[in-house]
Amino acid sequence: MVLEKQFISAEAYFEIAGLPEYEDRRIELVEGVVVEMSKPGGKHGQIAMRLSVRIGSYVEANNLGIATTGDTGFVVERSDIGRDTVRGLDIAFMKKGRVPDELPDSLLYLAPDLAVEVISPSNKASDIEKKIQQLLNAGTSVIWIVYPDLRTVTIHTADGATTLFETDTLTGGDVLPGFELRVGDIFPP
Repeated sequence: MVLEKQFISAEAYFEIAGLPEYEDRRIELVEGVVVEMSKPGGKHGQIAMRLSVRIGSYVEANNLGIATTGDTGFVVERSDIGRDTVRGLDIAFMKKGRVPDELPDSLLYLAPDLAVEVISPSNKASDIEKKIQQLLNAGTSVIWIVYPDLRTVTIHTADGATTLFETDTLTGGDVLPGFELRVGDIFPP
């Protein structure tokens, strides 16, 4: 007997993610399948915090929209056969006017304008590439992939990718106008 593989929707995923057995686990939904993510280490957390503080402060000071952190779940693919994709992002930003002043305590059914991922040693290149494609296809304008071991940031847009090094300046472009940060300042000394 062959059993048919079961795929779940974003809504079913949100219910599952709230169950006690998932309380201490990091999961995403990729094409209808729940995928467990490894817990990030201290270096990852420190870098994500350094960058999220700078982005969040800039967004709030300039009343640009809403920034999130902590693997907020974004529904980036919907499928009529239940093969939805929900991606958690280390840091995300959504422009004012695209989201309400107060976000719901649920999944977000939109692509962020800016997505930021800090790479952990357990991340597979193929998984990161897939996530980048899904975000771009969903409408994310800019994705910053932060590589702690290389001390670089690769910027992905629909036009391609560019890598910045420690002495380069990371800018917000059209998404975060006026935002500037030396890449080396993202990483602990």
